[in-house]
Formats: sequence, C-alpha cells, structure tokens
Amino acid sequence: MSEINWYPGHMAKTRRELEKQLKAVDAVIELCDARAPYATRNPDLQRMAGNKQHILILNKSDLADESVTGSWVRHYKSQGLTAIPFRSTGGKAKDIFRLIEDACAERVERMKARGVNKTVRVMVVGIPNVGKSTFINRLKGQAVAKAADRPGVTRSNQWVKINPYLELLDTPGMLWPKLDDEQAALRLAFLGSIPDDIMDNESLAAELVSQLLVIQPEAVMSRWKLDESVKTCPKDALLEACCRGRGLLLSGGRYDTLRCAHLVLDEFRGGKMGRITLERIGAEA
Repeated sequence: MSEINWYPGHMAKTRRELEKQLKAVDAVIELCDARAPYATRNPDLQRMAGNKQHILILNKSDLADESVTGSWVRHYKSQGLTAIPFRSTGGKAKDIFRLIEDACAERVERMKARGVNKTVRVMVVGIPNVGKSTFINRLKGQAVAKAADRPGVTRSNQWVKINPYLELLDTPGMLWPKLDDEQAALRLAFLGSIPDDIMDNESLAAELVSQLLVIQPEAVMSRWKLDESVKTCPKDALLEACCRGRGLLLSGGRYDTLRCAHLVLDEFRGGKMGRITLERIGAEA
C-alpha cells in the first residue's frame, strides 16, 4: 500500500470553527469506532478541548469484539476519561443523558444557585463516518442530523435542541493533517473513514484480509470459504483465493477481484464477518 494522505480543504476550516465553538460549550462528546479506538481518535482533540468535560463514546460497539471493547473502556477509565461502549443505531439514550448530567452537574448547580436554569451545550466530535449524526438522531429520537454510510456528509456545524435544557452541536468529521502512523491510517481506510474513491480498493481489501487472517482467521475463512492454505498465501493472491471461495468469476473464468474487493470492505464494515476489533491494548500500532 502507498502512503495514505487525505485532508481536504474543508477540514482545515472545520478545525478552525471547532476551536472557536469549544469556548461556547460545557462539555465535549468524542465518538471513536470501537473496532479501532486508537486509530479513530484525533490526537489533537485532547489539547483543543482543554479543561472541558470530556466523554468518550466507543461507537458501533455491536460490530466489535465485546471483550476487547471492555478492555479499552477500562484502559480509558484508568486514564481518568469517562468512556462507554454504545451503538448509535439502537443504544439506550438514557445512558448518554446520565453521563452528560454527571459531567455538567457542577456547572448546572452553580447556575441554579444564581437562579438560572442552565441549558447545557455539548459538542459532538469525531472523525468522518464514525456515526456522529446517527448518534445525535438517536438522542433526539428522530432524524434531525443528516447521516450516511460514507465520510464527509456533515459539512457544517449544526445545533440540535434535544430538550429545553440540552443542545448538541453536530460537527463535520475531522482528521488530522498528517496521517504519519501507517497502520492507523490503514485502519481508518478499512473502516471507511477515508473515501474509497481515493484508494486502490483491491490493495486495501487484500491488506484487510491479510490482517483479519491474523486477528480472527476463523471468521474470514468461514465467510469467504477459504481453506488452510490461505494462511501461507502471498498477499497479492488473497483476493483471488476469496474469488474462488465465493465463485466471483468473469467471462473466461477470470477472477473478479474488483467486485471481490468491494465485497470484502462492505462485509467487514457491516459486521458480516462477525464482531471483529482491529486493535488491542498495547498493540495499537
């Protein structure tokens, strides 16, 4: 794989606007992907958030290995960060409301002592395609934020009133200018946080299959009908093996590796290969 570098112009603007808006909020909810909690956290955010109350949501937890997610939650809690696994497509909104209430309780009480019923304002941040808009829609109970299964849909800040005393700020997905951790950048691409149309999908899918054969071989071998020989198969022949397993052939018996690549990526992202986590504590990079 060649070096992955994707930082469109609107992300620089997003960064500037986010830093300005941080002054107007009481807390920050950061979403990362539970399948790659290291790679999908923006390393600049902690500094930018400063002393704001900070809640970390390990989103899409229903697609990740539950025991590994538990390890990540304990890891972040040991660092003093409030962290919880969640799935925006069906999680309990009351769990998030409780975290927000706890995080902002001191400020709310301080305002109440002055005779003011404070409206809590919370910024929701995260990388592209991590599920911020779906998360906000879950808390609101209806579709108010535009959501799609591709990066870059939210292009501007949008305030969403959840109830009379809680407002959320939906922000565009933001990556960092230099993706200098090659493995972390690959995981962003595997998860769809970087647009597929700037990638060599066949090379990306072959790399994903190669890594899954190490992380959870039974899952990928079962889904793609692969035999034990695939474990010693050269990386550049993995998609052909997947084509044979699923019968993805073109006229003349040629392997349809491009279609296979799209299927590999789509099925991993949709959880059809099982609940798989790409990163474990201490082996992120």
